[in-house]
Amino acid sequence: MSAGPAAVGPAAADRAPGPVLAVDVGGTKLAAAVVEPDGTIAVQGAVPTPAGGDTATVTAALHRVVRQVVGDGHCMALGEHWRGGYPGRALLGMVVSTGVGGGLVIDGRVHPGGSGNAGHIGHIVVDMTGPACPCGGRGCVEAIASGPAMVRWAVNQGWTPGERPGDARTLAEDARAGVPLAVAAFGRGATALAAAVVSATALVDLDDVVIGGGVAAAGDLLFAPLRAAVAELAGLDFVRRVRIHTSSLGNDAGLLGAAALALEAAARQ
Repeated sequence: MSAGPAAVGPAAADRAPGPVLAVDVGGTKLAAAVVEPDGTIAVQGAVPTPAGGDTATVTAALHRVVRQVVGDGHCMALGEHWRGGYPGRALLGMVVSTGVGGGLVIDGRVHPGGSGNAGHIGHIVVDMTGPACPCGGRGCVEAIASGPAMVRWAVNQGWTPGERPGDARTLAEDARAGVPLAVAAFGRGATALAAAVVSATALVDLDDVVIGGGVAAAGDLLFAPLRAAVAELAGLDFVRRVRIHTSSLGNDAGLLGAAALALEAAARQ
């Protein structure tokens, strides 16, 4: 099954307009890395190759490792900064869906950090005794505020979707209908997001936070308690001034951010 890494000679690498994605499909692990034109590995990740998995299973695992290393949160943040109309100096983009991702844009440029992982807002700890997170930590935002996490909490509290899919969309339907456990699940998730926003703002002096993703599509079910929790948790004046927005670009934000990165790289040639 092992395909091994693709070989790229120095001449081809020298012609590369910017960072490239390298993927290694092996019998024991699937690895991916973002590699700069000079051969520097900017960020990398790996997951075990699913044992005996079919094509769909292996492809899904490959998607997971690629998402570890490609800044979809970064691209979303940059797209919103570029085309979403947010003029502030510091913007945090958040994607709240099956996970919670994020990216930082400071002074008009993506801020990836030393390992390429800056902006990982989903893994800020907001509850020291909270639930286990897929990252291996405990009490992370993602473990509380992602769609599956909110559904899991609601089910554990006694919520039942009936004959409908037990997912965040169904949970949102019940929250709109006033089902108390569904409303509480969104309130709990919103409070976790608010704690992360307040912490990030205190650290980076954010002007704007833009939130997209499937869970954000719930609208005021999420944003009303989120804004209320930020107002309650934020004490310092410069933290209280942070503006929270729903994504104005939707699914196009990441594509536009990726395009902005490609255009910037091309302009440097």
